[in-house]
Parts: sequence; C-alpha cells; structure tokens
Amino acid sequence: MNLWRLVNPLILLDILFASGLGVLLFSRVNEPRTLWLLRGYLFLVSLAWFVQRFANLPVTSKLVDALVLACSLSLAILWQGELRRLMELLGTGRLAVLLGNPQKEFQANSSTVNQLTEAAGRLSQSRRGALVVVDMGSDLRPEDFLYAGVPIDAQFSTELLLNLFASDTPLHDGAVLVKGNRIISAGVILPLSRQGISRYGTRHLAALGITERFDRCICVVVSEETGTLSLASQGRLERPITSSRLLDLLKELSGAAMTSMPPKAGLNTSNLANSPNPVDVPQTPSKASFGKQSSKQESSQ
Repeated sequence: MNLWRLVNPLILLDILFASGLGVLLFSRVNEPRTLWLLRGYLFLVSLAWFVQRFANLPVTSKLVDALVLACSLSLAILWQGELRRLMELLGTGRLAVLLGNPQKEFQANSSTVNQLTEAAGRLSQSRRGALVVVDMGSDLRPEDFLYAGVPIDAQFSTELLLNLFASDTPLHDGAVLVKGNRIISAGVILPLSRQGISRYGTRHLAALGITERFDRCICVVVSEETGTLSLASQGRLERPITSSRLLDLLKELSGAAMTSMPPKAGLNTSNLANSPNPVDVPQTPSKASFGKQSSKQESSQ
C-alpha cells in the first residue's frame, strides 16, 4: 500500500499513453529509411527534454531546441502526405483504418482474386487498357479521388470487369474500385504521382499516386499500348509481370486465406505462359523484390 501511495497515477497514465502512441507510430512505419528518420527525431526530442529538465545548460538547450524545430519542419515537408492522411482519418473518425484493423468488407476471397487475375490476363491479351484499384483496408471514400466515378455496387465477376473496360463504353478510361468481393464504382479519376512522369503513362502515374497516399490499397494496371501487366503498391510499381506472378502478388498482398482453385475455362494459363506478349516475360524462380521496375520506357497511355 505504501508503494502505491508513492506512485503518481498521472505519471503512470502519461507513460501508458506515450507507450501506446509509440507502438502505434512504429507499427505503421514499414520502410526502414522512414523508421530511421523517426528514431532519430525521437532521439533529438528526448535529448532536448533531458537537457531542459535535468541540465542547467542554456546555450546547449537553445541549440537542441533549434535543431528539433528544423527537423520538425523537414519531416512535415517529407511526410506531408502522411500527415494529411492522418488528419483526414481523425476528422472523419475512421479509427479502424488508423489502427490498422480493416473490416471484413475489405477481405477478398480466392474466387475474386482468381477472377481478377483472369480478367487482367484477357485484357492484356487483347491490349485493352485497364486500371483496377483494390481497397484492402484504406476505406477509400469519394472525397479521396479527383472524381468518384459512377456507383456500381455489384458482385465482382470477370465478365462485368471486362464490360466496364470495353473500348466503346463511357467508363473505360477511368479506374474501377474494388472492395472485398464487390465492384463499388467505375470511371474513377485518381490523383497522379509526380514520380516517373517521363517514364510512365497516365494509368501508371494514377496507380502510383493513389498507392502513395494510401498504403492499404493496390492497383492492377494493363497497358493499352503494349498489353503489359503491372502492379502498384505503396508508391512502387512492379512491371512487367506474368499472370501467374500477378496471382501470387495478389494472394500475398490481400492476406486472404487462399485455397488452390483451378482457373476458369476462359483463361488458359498454359497459353499465357507461351504467349509472346510483353506481359509474359519469364520470371526467375525466386520472387523479385516488390518495386523493381523495368528500364523499358512507356509513352503516355
């Protein structure tokens, strides 16, 4: 009892909140370089607090404070997209997304993944441009896009996706938004990325732009000019990839419990593997690191 009287409950509460915030920050950081920046910044903040609290060093304290301020401004510039996203989530009350706890509506089953791969393969063979955004927990809203598109809200199917990207339909130039096992909308206009402007076309820049802002969404891209298949995730693009490689990446990134299912009759995987189309460039047996990009230039779509 005497020990509990000596302990200040406010100090315990302070330590609890600080620890929870630290765990949340570090759990949301995936890239090693970003993690190093965050560790260095927290070290400077701790050093400034220690000097002000326990050391009577006014000059050193002023220098450390100035260094912390400069680093804070630098990080605000570097992480402006992440900070904007944080304020959006806090303002809309989407705490489940902030805490990294996606709802069941974002979990796609193996049938949907197989149908998406089949549709992408058929679009690639016919060289019909396509852009599919798969929301895996970012809870994308209409205000997250330049144009929210036309609501569809239909069960995902290969035939429906192929019809949406038919060249004679008014929605084929935009993106299709997929959540879980449903197609939410079509004709969506995405924000463009500023990286690789001279290398990639509009579809690839749109895929990079949306995945830079939202870390739990991926984009499947089919080039209209070459039929090349690509996959964008966290602002990085892997291309060109085969249909089998796309299926492996979708299973890996979606995190769903996939069971081995035979492809539908409309998709002949053996023919795809032997096709001379650029989408079927042979891959090495070991999985390449995500984001490895081809040196092949592509003109604007």
